[in-house]
Amino acid sequence: MSGTDARHEDGSPAGTAPLRIVLADDERMVRTALRAILGAEPDLEVVGEASTGAEAVPMIRELRPDVVLMDVRMPEIDGIRATEQVLAGMAEPPRILVVTTFENDAYVYDALRAGAHGFLLKRAGVAELVQAVRLVARGDSLLFPAAVRELAARYAGARAAREAARALRARLSDREADVLRLMTKGLTNAEIAERLAVGPATVKTHVAGVLAKLGVRDRTQAVIAAYESGFVRPG
Repeated sequence: MSGTDARHEDGSPAGTAPLRIVLADDERMVRTALRAILGAEPDLEVVGEASTGAEAVPMIRELRPDVVLMDVRMPEIDGIRATEQVLAGMAEPPRILVVTTFENDAYVYDALRAGAHGFLLKRAGVAELVQAVRLVARGDSLLFPAAVRELAARYAGARAAREAARALRARLSDREADVLRLMTKGLTNAEIAERLAVGPATVKTHVAGVLAKLGVRDRTQAVIAAYESGFVRPG
């Protein structure tokens, strides 16, 4: 027996159970393409498909997948409301990855505010799609800083107020504020650690502190809060 364990291409052990995925999109061709791409990976498994948000919510609650690919524009219940209902109705909800045609869509911004862990463009390549699913499944947020800045400038500018920025800043220590600013630039924990000349474990502690003090689930939500409060400015 070899001294090196067999692993999937993403580095996960070959013996681990595949990630369970639900697809929610009103276009059958899109779902078929996504199923074919994801099903070809040994560590990914599509366990359900829904054509509307109304179908997706009970399916997700029943199947309890690891990741949901959620189209933002669907009949009956759109992806934003479906995301809200899933996150509110499950003790351990799945990671939700919004799939969209246009990155500057107001629907995308509202989906991120509702709790989605990131977004992916429908024109994304095969490798990018697979990587995105694995990334959010690991607990990371799929965040595109430039796109989020543009979304914030377009849809959140009117909401940002000086008082809100001061209130958010008052909750954070100086180092937590530094970490949040670097989070909005899309830096990883390792990159933040290098920039601040501290250890990765220290950054992880500060990130956890930021999330707790802002009352948000993950890095994406923290970045949205930073923009909406005016703590950081788009551009």
